[in-house]
Amino acid sequence: MSADNARELDCLLDEIREEVRATRHLTGRPVLDDRVMAALREVPRHEFVPLELQFGAYANHPLPIGHGQTISQPYIVALMTDLIRPRPDAVVLEIGTGSGYQAAVLSRLVKQVYSMEIVEALAATASERLLRLGYDNVEVRAGNGCLGWPQHAPYDAILVTAAAGRIPPALIEQLKPGGILVMPVGAYHAGQELMAVRKQASGAIEETCVLPVVFVPLTGTTED
Repeated sequence: MSADNARELDCLLDEIREEVRATRHLTGRPVLDDRVMAALREVPRHEFVPLELQFGAYANHPLPIGHGQTISQPYIVALMTDLIRPRPDAVVLEIGTGSGYQAAVLSRLVKQVYSMEIVEALAATASERLLRLGYDNVEVRAGNGCLGWPQHAPYDAILVTAAAGRIPPALIEQLKPGGILVMPVGAYHAGQELMAVRKQASGAIEETCVLPVVFVPLTGTTED
């Protein structure tokens, strides 16, 4: 990472800390886990945005990555990562690989990340990028994320980086008892809420609204 990128990253992390403090009345989090912040420092975000947009890679806002998709705002990446309470022994499913940035951040915090992307071109380039950059505990698959990835279930946590009107039932089924699913729920540009969902040992679901968000729509169906 260049000296300029390092300075921009330091400023970004300061902005994230400030936004966390400013939204603590909504999220209940005055600070994020030190491990999460360290992971954001370690992952070079400029590697995950298109070349022509790398000048803005360390700004605290989303950026387009093609195919109608975006790389999420760094504050949201940090918050969603913190909400799943990542453990070093955890196996995590991500729905919506995009450019691979969220998966790279998760990879620094958990044992294994399985990431699904419905746009085959994005899945292919993200997989190549993650391997090239050394994130070898991430496996990317092109497919319908609404159906999850049952071969590796159950998951300690599931993180969905696109919004739908409801949480796909397959993802609840594939979440381990005691696990946490984080996902934006609601229509595009119409009152989405970031939800944190905990699956109780009994299988009952406990839902918590975290804060209003805007995400691209989740593509796919809940049926084969």
